[in-house]
Amino acid sequence: MKADSPQQLTFEAGKSGPLSALVLRPEASRACFVFAHGAGAGMAHSFMATFAGGLCGRGIASLRYQFPYMEKGSKRPDAPAVAQAAVRAAVTEAGRIFPRLPLIAGGKSFGGRMTSQAQAASPLPGVRGIAFVGFPLHPAGKPSTDRADHLAGIDIPMLFLQGTRDTLAEVALIGPVVQHLGPRATLHLVEGADHSFHVLARSGRNDVEVMNQMIDAFARWMDSVV
Repeated sequence: MKADSPQQLTFEAGKSGPLSALVLRPEASRACFVFAHGAGAGMAHSFMATFAGGLCGRGIASLRYQFPYMEKGSKRPDAPAVAQAAVRAAVTEAGRIFPRLPLIAGGKSFGGRMTSQAQAASPLPGVRGIAFVGFPLHPAGKPSTDRADHLAGIDIPMLFLQGTRDTLAEVALIGPVVQHLGPRATLHLVEGADHSFHVLARSGRNDVEVMNQMIDAFARWMDSVV
């Protein structure tokens, strides 16, 4: 298997049964990102694959996995307790595959939020930090910070990769949320990016450049916490 070719596997997630996963492992890995998908697309979505591939090119392994509803082909996300159990099972599997590597957990939107909820409920074994790829602070058009309340219960480093045009996390709200969390939280704003990290053509940048900027920011932050 090539380092940039994902290994397909399944792991047990309690009552949810077996879940699918994709593992990328560079030849000299220095950490593993346990990477959960967003609400509307699974682990094989192009964004997930590109992000994981970029990490692999920077010496960071990853384990992408399906939430139970996505595994079943449903469009309705799992209840928080079910999703959090899947996060915990995925972290356990990553620890089994990479017993000597520090783990970072998190994910895209919904996946990141379910990861942080799991961590707030009970620390995830081996996890040194939580990385949010677009934290969904509030529904579009309904600004609020209630979804961030549980973050106060997390005492490990957190990274927030956020687009300045993200309608699910207005900058005027996510900024103070991160600031209130203190030195354990880092905010990296991606200028002109929306919740999917797309940028407008008139910005003078393209999505590939934005993705590389995000992955570089992730790698720098990770190296500072593991």
